[in-house]
Amino acid sequence: MAAITAALIKQVREETGAGMMDVKKALTEADGDVARAKEIIRAKGIQAAGKREGRKAQEGTIASTVVDGDNGQVGYAVELNSETDFVAKTPKFVDFADTVLADAVKADANGIDDVLAAPAEDGTVKEYIEQEAALFGEHVKIGQFGKISGPHVEVYAHKKSAEMPPSIVAMIATDEAGAAVAHEAALQISAMGAQWLTREDVPADVVESERRVATEKSLAEGKPEKIVPKIVEGRINAFFKEHVLLEQAYVKDPSKTIGDLFKEVGGQALAFARLEVGKAPEADVE
Repeated sequence: MAAITAALIKQVREETGAGMMDVKKALTEADGDVARAKEIIRAKGIQAAGKREGRKAQEGTIASTVVDGDNGQVGYAVELNSETDFVAKTPKFVDFADTVLADAVKADANGIDDVLAAPAEDGTVKEYIEQEAALFGEHVKIGQFGKISGPHVEVYAHKKSAEMPPSIVAMIATDEAGAAVAHEAALQISAMGAQWLTREDVPADVVESERRVATEKSLAEGKPEKIVPKIVEGRINAFFKEHVLLEQAYVKDPSKTIGDLFKEVGGQALAFARLEVGKAPEADVE
């Protein structure tokens, strides 16, 4: 049997918001498998709904732009993090984020490593960030990078308050016909945080995990075994409607989906990206 260490318990507690004893029991049942333990916690309904709300998020801003490419348009977005919102909202920091974005565009970057290695005013972007961090008096780094392309790219930058720079950027690539509803789709992405474009894009292991959780939850609720498969399918479909963009209910008219919006104009959504300040994977452990 795998050893249930304090580090494992701490990890699962931070990722689920569940209590220590619940986490220890789940890890024991899962023989130390963290992913399985998290499934058990969810199935038992003891995962804290707001598991991340109380945790300190990184501050900063997201710079974004759309440029014309050889085969349409390309959307770029770069998250630049600071330690405090006091620094993040200064014009100097916002301008600095725009400069980093411009360097990323010039280099036609495809990921964070490309951005950091891109030529800057003096050396590379990585060196430029290290140099400027000393002037800001805070740790400054790139949190996330996004890039999508298509015949049309729409970008929506959301500010949580008037005095702060953009903290959420949503980008969506569409065909020419889909451009007619691209702005509405970008607003939806910003507000509802879809993770995948279509249900076919959802990884098989994610669907399987959801299916196990739904099955165990249904049985724990005392549902008759013969109707559990039907209940599970209903819960899987509800999962898709929550997390898949084209299946989400349109926030301005819940009687239709985002997929319906594109059908109405005979257009297609091709790809999307959503960046939110403080939500980079590494931000959770700093």
